[in-house]
Amino acid sequence: MYKNKTIAVVIPAYNEEGFVGEVMETVPSFVDRLYVIDDTSTDGTWEEIQTTAKLMNDEPIETPFENRVVAIQHSENRGVGGAIKTGYQHARADEIDVTAVMGGDGQMDPTLLDRIIEPVVNGDAAYAKGNRLTEPENHAQMPRHRQIGNGILSYLTKIATGYWDIGDPQMGYTAISLEALETAEIDEMFEFYGYCNDLLVRLSIAELPIADVPSPLKYGDETSHIKYHTYIPRVSLMLLRVFLWRLYRTRTSAIGTIVALLFISGAVGVLAGAVSLVRTVTGSEHGAITSVREATGGVALLGAAMALDAGRNRKRNWRESIEAADKPAESLQDTTKTPVQGEEQSADTDIEQVNVRTNGKPKPAE
Repeated sequence: MYKNKTIAVVIPAYNEEGFVGEVMETVPSFVDRLYVIDDTSTDGTWEEIQTTAKLMNDEPIETPFENRVVAIQHSENRGVGGAIKTGYQHARADEIDVTAVMGGDGQMDPTLLDRIIEPVVNGDAAYAKGNRLTEPENHAQMPRHRQIGNGILSYLTKIATGYWDIGDPQMGYTAISLEALETAEIDEMFEFYGYCNDLLVRLSIAELPIADVPSPLKYGDETSHIKYHTYIPRVSLMLLRVFLWRLYRTRTSAIGTIVALLFISGAVGVLAGAVSLVRTVTGSEHGAITSVREATGGVALLGAAMALDAGRNRKRNWRESIEAADKPAESLQDTTKTPVQGEEQSADTDIEQVNVRTNGKPKPAE
């Protein structure tokens, strides 16, 4: 436990033989439960998970559960988002207070876990995520193609979610509250690598506060499974879809209606100006000034929509300062826990996808 809150870590793994076992072993002792999901790996990942899980479950670490580690294997490959969704569903069923995500490739420093979960544990946010780009020196460590891709998707995610003060949306080192797992429709979460962007949109629709936590980069010998030439277009189209879905879902409020109308009017203006300009260039029309006016008006409306959208979401953005992040968080391991009897999940059980649905509602504001 951490400050009297139960803590879980979801570890998705696909072909992470030689990495995932070490990740499991280095998870801090205040974590009550680990959900380690093998997404149908083709190497020895599943065997490594099972072996490590058995060793860890034999360790004398006090936890409210019969087994600290739950090993899960998908029957078919569903992507990293699908693996994380499975872990989230298990954590929700176990009513874990705060659930973090750490990749099976070892890129996420386990000593920073208390920093990531702190805003959620303290009630400052329902979801916290690391941000690798708050410190200038981290930019040099990130490969150039990742910087470009991250920059494009960061801007598109700001538009899609309305969380304009949050950066580095592709960072997978995160923590989420039980309330968010119950209200953010995680059962429908995107299962490709863009799951993190999709989840941010769902959190925005649920009007839940999120936090940005500075986190340093850590690159080693791991191999990325992301193919950027297909990843960026695919996630961009997904962001367009969930952005339109967010506008539709939030249209019931007055400000939501205004924002939606501004976005639609702006898009129509830009499109009309572009079409008119093409016709002018090809000689079918003579109205370059009109084309520019239409496009400019459309851009102005889009800018107003983004500003208004950012304003209504700003109160739900929380960013930890770099100075605060440099101070070590206080890790409290509670020693008054009682083991829960009758836990049905053993560490070496092969589990396929589990769909658990609840009708949880947001807690009323105090």
